[in-house]
Amino acid sequence: MNLAGRLRPIVAALAVLAASACAVRAEEANDYPTSARAEYVYGCMKANGETRAAIEQCSCSIDVVASIVPYERYVTAETALSMSQVRGNLGVQFRTSEQANAAVTDLRRAQAEAEVRCF
Repeated sequence: MNLAGRLRPIVAALAVLAASACAVRAEEANDYPTSARAEYVYGCMKANGETRAAIEQCSCSIDVVASIVPYERYVTAETALSMSQVRGNLGVQFRTSEQANAAVTDLRRAQAEAEVRCF
């Protein structure tokens, strides 16, 4: 068997491995439900104008955020941001929680990266 014949199964196995790794990464980047993506884009468009360009930029932005922050971490950050606006002891718990602040910081960093890439 010549060299090409011996390499063919190895190349095929590497191609399958690379394709499955890409599929796993795509699943991880697409773990946000459609409703969460739509809500993000809606809020982003309200803040950046309701134009066709804003749809493109905001859609890009949530894709970048989703590629950086896992969905569970995103939910933690969004909850912390929402609940930190509540007055009283409950709001204080969310404003002073180390875990909530870390999740919000991760989200802010991802949004800053999205700003650079998409706007």
